[in-house]
Amino acid sequence: MAMQISNTQVGDKVIIKLAGRFDFNDHRSIKGAYEPALQQAGIRKMEIDLADIEYLDSSALGMLMLMRERVLAAGKTVVLSKPSKTVAQILDIANFSKLFTIL
Repeated sequence: MAMQISNTQVGDKVIIKLAGRFDFNDHRSIKGAYEPALQQAGIRKMEIDLADIEYLDSSALGMLMLMRERVLAAGKTVVLSKPSKTVAQILDIANFSKLFTIL
């Protein structure tokens, strides 16, 4: 089943909520979710809500890294929020806490 993505803007922040399985098949949809926000001058922050992600693989980690590079290059900030215990363990093993603020 494809990952579900929804975007919500709150002030100068866009919240990208992901749900389901996050893997290689989602590379186009994840890019399509964050790219428009990079073009908007009023958006300063991006929050990737991982509360409903049940699975992510190494390609998903790579997509998050690429997204981080693009967001920082656009002069914006990005945080990862609400990972489940399993997802938090994967992020921890991958040392993502050194690259991202994880809320």
